[in-house]
Amino acid sequence: MSASTAYDQPSSWRRWHVPGSPTVKRRRLSAELIQLRERAGLTHDEVCRRLEWSRGRLTHMEQNKWTRPDIGNIRLLLDLYSVSDANIREAILNLARQSRERGWWQSYRDVFRGSLPGFEAEASQMRMYEIALIPGLLQTEAYATAIFRAGYGLQAGEAAVPRRVQGRMARQAILTRDDPPRLWAVIDEAALVKPVGGTQVMREQLEHLVEMARRPNITIQVLPTMVGAHAAMACGFVILDFPGDLDPSIVYLETFTDSLFLERPDEVQTYALLHNRGVSVALTADESIAYVTALTARLPQE
Repeated sequence: MSASTAYDQPSSWRRWHVPGSPTVKRRRLSAELIQLRERAGLTHDEVCRRLEWSRGRLTHMEQNKWTRPDIGNIRLLLDLYSVSDANIREAILNLARQSRERGWWQSYRDVFRGSLPGFEAEASQMRMYEIALIPGLLQTEAYATAIFRAGYGLQAGEAAVPRRVQGRMARQAILTRDDPPRLWAVIDEAALVKPVGGTQVMREQLEHLVEMARRPNITIQVLPTMVGAHAAMACGFVILDFPGDLDPSIVYLETFTDSLFLERPDEVQTYALLHNRGVSVALTADESIAYVTALTARLPQE
């Protein structure tokens, strides 16, 4: 099968004309270039030899380590891979052009360490588990401020805290847009009883959780302490799912100093299983709303 006919059934190139996150499009472009090379029957080394490229250049492209793909290099690859169909060529080049665009999060490069906002922008669903914190997409401004002041602000100083909070609040806009992703959060009870920022901050945060949980695209489940040991208790994580088969799900993990994306199917499946296990032992969505509401009522008045 030639590279140009590999896409005839179905014509997946039409999907690439849909606007979306340049972060996701760069990932998709890398995956499609690998498929085109393999369908052309060429090895990584053969491509580098024929184009007189270093191994690093093609590796950089196929492993999605680029930020602004070079259109000229994409054309060279399409020629080498014998992609002659005009529609397919233009679709891939258009995908490359779209992947060079700047998302809103680029203005917060001093705040975001990785590509999470770019993936969130095009995700159709996010499944997450948190142990000690309210998930960032569900935090109030006051709660986020207290979190950054307590720890993250140590890296850049107190002056950086408002900027980091602003970036986190900007990410939350995806939950209230016209076509929002589904968010399914399992939150350990420990995160709800920890008095972050003081009583009033926690009261507002818990009330915000209840409000968000009543939105049709958001499910929040509380995992009670009384459950004891469970499969997901080792670390917090986020699974991002995307519409269609062109963009496989990924897992996002975050530490104090770094962030990590896992993309292998077996890795994603493991974390999906962990989320399912957490869901199975957590309170139901209705029970969780009732629990958080009761917890808020028990907070002392300041």
